[in-house]
Amino acid sequence: MAARSKARKRALDVLYASELRGESPVDALERAVAEGEGPTNEYTTVLVRGVEEHRARIDEVLASYSEGWTLERMPAVDRNVLRLGVWELLWSGDVPDAVAVSEAMALVQELSTDESPHFVNGVLGAIVRNKASLV
Repeated sequence: MAARSKARKRALDVLYASELRGESPVDALERAVAEGEGPTNEYTTVLVRGVEEHRARIDEVLASYSEGWTLERMPAVDRNVLRLGVWELLWSGDVPDAVAVSEAMALVQELSTDESPHFVNGVLGAIVRNKASLV
């Protein structure tokens, strides 16, 4: 697994766990670092901080593009993978759109439901098509 792929998975772990605990992802990340369990790849930190910084806008975009699904109704893994994907699509200048979508797909194929890849691909694909109007 490539370094950035591992960083994305670790960022997903942080986002998911912080959501379950009801704490800020940045606080969870900082606690992990303080306990000596922090990420070894700086891109994990970039992702977690980026998602948290733009969370309101990310969730607004997801609510608009996830037809028939509220954020609360989505599986937690899908919701957080989508947050990572949207951040990479809209705010990461060095990740091609196809890579962001492909990496999100790989995460949900490995970690979520059988229906998740189709759903995540559809949402992120629609966002890619309308990207210019979203930033």
